[in-house]
Parts: sequence; C-alpha cells; structure tokens
Amino acid sequence: MVLTMLLLALLYAAFVWVLLWLRVDLLLVLGLVAVLIVVQYVLSDQLVMASIGAREVSEAEAPRLHDIVTRLAQTTGVPKPRVAIVDSPVPNALATGRNPRHSVVTVTTGLLERLTPEEVEAVLAHELSHVIHRDVKVMTMATVFSTLASFLVQFGLWGGLGGRGRGRDQGGSPLVVLLVAAAVWLISFVLIRTLSRYREYEADRGSALITGRPSLLASALLKIADRTSHIPDRDLRQVEGASALMIFPSGVKGSLAELLSTHPSLEHRIERLQRMEAEMGRG
Repeated sequence: MVLTMLLLALLYAAFVWVLLWLRVDLLLVLGLVAVLIVVQYVLSDQLVMASIGAREVSEAEAPRLHDIVTRLAQTTGVPKPRVAIVDSPVPNALATGRNPRHSVVTVTTGLLERLTPEEVEAVLAHELSHVIHRDVKVMTMATVFSTLASFLVQFGLWGGLGGRGRGRDQGGSPLVVLLVAAAVWLISFVLIRTLSRYREYEADRGSALITGRPSLLASALLKIADRTSHIPDRDLRQVEGASALMIFPSGVKGSLAELLSTHPSLEHRIERLQRMEAEMGRG
C-alpha cells in the first residue's frame, strides 16, 4: 500500500513538472479541480446516499441495526456513525463520510434479510474499519491529480491549454498536453484501484480483528456473492453508483478484471480470511 502511494506521488510530481514545462495555466485548472474535489469530499455522504436512495433511520425504526453499530463503535472507540437503509434486494453495505464524526454506514434490506445478525456485525465491522482508517479522505487525496488529468483529457482541446502549433515559449501544444494527461490518467487509474484493493483487504482484516472471527465475514461474503449473482440487472443498477464503496461489487472475475477493479476477488478475500482464522487458532 505504501509502495502504491509512493508511485502515485512520483507520477503526480512528474505530471506537474511536465505541465509547468509546457506552460499550462496550472493554477487555474487546479483551482477548478480543487473546488470540485472539496465539494465532493465535504458532501460525500449526502451525495452517495442520494445516488442509491438511502434513508437515514432512527433507533426506533431499526433498533437491532443501531444496537450493532453502537456496540461496534464502543468496541473501537470511535463516534457512532449515522445509520441508513436502502430498500433494495441487493445484499450490500457501505460507509462514507469525510471523518469518523461525519460518517454514515448504510445497509440494504437485502443484506439484513440474507445474513445472520453475527454476519451483519462482521460486515458492519468491515465498514467501520473504513471509517477508522479515513479511507474516504485517503482515496480523495489519491485521486486529486487523476481528476486533473481526466479534466485535461476532456477539455484539453478547448483552447485553455495553449494555442495550436505554438512553441514552448508561448505554451505547450494542446495535443502534447492531451497525450501526457491521458497517460497519467491511465497509469493512475490502475494505481488507484490497486490502492483501493489494499484498503479493502485492510478493512477485511479490521473486521476480523474487531469480531475475533474472520469466518463470519467470509461466510457473509459468500452469501452476498451467491445472492448477487441471482439479482436482476435492474436492481443492481440501483446501487451501481456506489459500487466502489460497497463491501462487494459485482463483476470481479479473473486476474485481468481484478487488476482493473476497486475490490479484490472473492476467492482472494476468502483465502486471506481463512488464513487469519487459522492464525487465530480457529482453523
């Protein structure tokens, strides 16, 4: 994980150097991107909840769910997150928010119906691990220059990056800037997804340590995967917008697919959890 973040830092440093060398109006572009990222970061919980139709619920509405979240928060020593539910048959869960004091954990009705209370607790422990590790903040920071590169790729030929055919003294060629930005976006795309997979492994580990039973999360993941494979596409599309944040996205199959995915494959996650179970003396 540290190596991946170091490679991202080196990539972004080289990207900035090239843009400065090409005389791109970097401050203007960075300013626009910064505004978008800050808004997304501050409002991340509201944006995600709105995208999947999540509804915040009170203790009176979901007492058992609140009890689990309260117990986990007390165990880990973090402020209790807000609790939300999505009316969807897709069994899944996610956590979002810029820090532990502004976080929300969300589960689908399909998850509550499919899993045992102990398995729900293991899933929520995974999500709470994301909150503890401030993964929203980490991933937002990791994607700053990737967003900039994407911005330049989309708008690089709209006149703001230097005139066509001008020399270095008057600003870099839009085509050169476009090619550099495209290369940076492509490389960062792979690195960011690598970082995301490591964050998922770490959240799996956090769940295992919090509950003391890695097998509970493994069992939950198997049930989620089995049920998801039978869900109609129209229902999957309801939660597709937040797939990268959920405990189990659909479509992670094969080595190449895993390389481009935000999550590790189910097989690799189960293998690690089983290894932890054996190390804890439960195997």
